[in-house]
Amino acid sequence: MKKTRIFLPREVVKRLRKSYPAPATALKWQSPWELLVATILSAQCTDVQVNKITPGLFSRWPDPKSLSMADPQEVQEVIRPAGFFRTKSRNIIQAGEIINRRFQGRVPADMEDLMSLPGVASKTANIVLYGAYGINAGVAVDTHVKRTARRLGLTRSQDPGKIEKDLMSQFEQDDWGDLNHMLVLLGRETCRARKPLCGECPLFEICPKFISI
Repeated sequence: MKKTRIFLPREVVKRLRKSYPAPATALKWQSPWELLVATILSAQCTDVQVNKITPGLFSRWPDPKSLSMADPQEVQEVIRPAGFFRTKSRNIIQAGEIINRRFQGRVPADMEDLMSLPGVASKTANIVLYGAYGINAGVAVDTHVKRTARRLGLTRSQDPGKIEKDLMSQFEQDDWGDLNHMLVLLGRETCRARKPLCGECPLFEICPKFISI
């Protein structure tokens, strides 16, 4: 008799929430502006490294207006350890200028407006919308989310945009923001790129790798 598949997104959320009852970004921030900048800096950089950079950055340029008027070379020197510092400095300076001019100094709480800012794609916009405003507009897809979603059979795609759509179609909207954080934590702690710790994974029993379809 053919076995039915026991893996369900609802069960994934249930088990992940038990393991990660308070999921959140590892980036340190105190305002929507700080979360936006930190998330832009985190591209191709670890959250740990970004958290070492942002205190000095925000102490010198604490808001969009002040950063928009900063000397680009000075900003580059501060954020150099984040990598791609020329591009990132240009993006955050221009983002500060646009936010100050178009949005009265307030980071917009709208996907389209956020994605009009330099250096902001859907991943960054989703993180800012959920983290700063509690808006579940989508599922932020980074390397950890991509890897864990594929291993769990939630998507077959390699494209972040398609992966996001696949996840949005299977999970309740109220879970989208936390789903990103939980899959990131899962990817960092157990479902690692190399030598995943499958025996320690909260999804071990329902992972397609270990169940019959």
